[in-house]
Amino acid sequence: MKKIKITLVKSPIDRPERQKLTLQALGLNKTNSSKEVEATPQVLGMVRKVNHLVKVENM
Repeated sequence: MKKIKITLVKSPIDRPERQKLTLQALGLNKTNSSKEVEATPQVLGMVRKVNHLVKVENM
């Protein structure tokens, strides 16, 4: 399966709790932290919900 690299570029402060929990589920805790994950439909759906806070790169 294809991998993607997700980087948190904006702070989740003053964001809804649901978006904070989504970032936590993706494993992004601090600004500029990155994670390589499989591009499953579940992960892509989570990325779509917080796409204004993250940067996504194909691997």
